[in-house]
Amino acid sequence: MILKIIIEGLILGGLLMLYCGAGIRDGAVNMVFLYHRDVQQRSVRNGLITEAKIKHNQMLFKTLGISAYLIYVLVCVYAVNGARGFWPGFWQIFAILSIVNLIDRLLIDEYWVGHTKAWDIPGTEDLKPYINRKDKLGKWLVGTVGFAILSAILSGIMALALR
Repeated sequence: MILKIIIEGLILGGLLMLYCGAGIRDGAVNMVFLYHRDVQQRSVRNGLITEAKIKHNQMLFKTLGISAYLIYVLVCVYAVNGARGFWPGFWQIFAILSIVNLIDRLLIDEYWVGHTKAWDIPGTEDLKPYINRKDKLGKWLVGTVGFAILSAILSGIMALALR
């Protein structure tokens, strides 16, 4: 069962990487909503993108991304793995999301954004690092405490729904 959960987490992490890759395929400026406000403003000032396009891309990313995460995790845990009750659902959801958090923090944020040019936006290089120490701490906090809370909420709802 643990190997299955690890594989499910790795698959979701891979899907996140594909989603990010698709988002930057025509330039990282399309994902500038993930950057600090100063990077966004510079991108708009340089004519690379509009405020409306930033808001549209952010809404699309969050709507599709969050929906896909939730559907995938719930299908894996409850339909594929057959979890029933609060604790079996909680630990499986939290484990899958924790694996994705590790992939997001280490492979995407630390390596891909921090050590390659794939996420560079022309004219904003002086505003690097795009993900600073404060951002990293916040993302680790959300990825641990936030995912634990989300896992508890989802498993609680599913425990009640599957009675």
